[in-house]
Amino acid sequence: MDNTKNTGGPAFYTVPEAARVLRVTPATIYRAIRDDAFPAVRIRTRYVIPAAAVDQLAAEAAESGGCVDVAAMAAQRRTAREVARVSGGAPW
Repeated sequence: MDNTKNTGGPAFYTVPEAARVLRVTPATIYRAIRDDAFPAVRIRTRYVIPAAAVDQLAAEAAESGGCVDVAAMAAQRRTAREVARVSGGAPW
């Protein structure tokens, strides 16, 4: 299976790779994942981070010119999932 995007970069980062890109510690990423404040894919006991999520965070920060609050984004995702659960529809 090819894990590269059309641009030639990885489709997913390991937690340590994502932490290096974002200039935080892996523990920060793991805490954010645990708190449902950061997107990740769990494969058995390992997590991988979609490169698109990291790219989206960078693009939103550059576009807004301000601080992107990942916790606020996570709260919106949780709210959308809860609304979907209650209404019986898809979250997106």
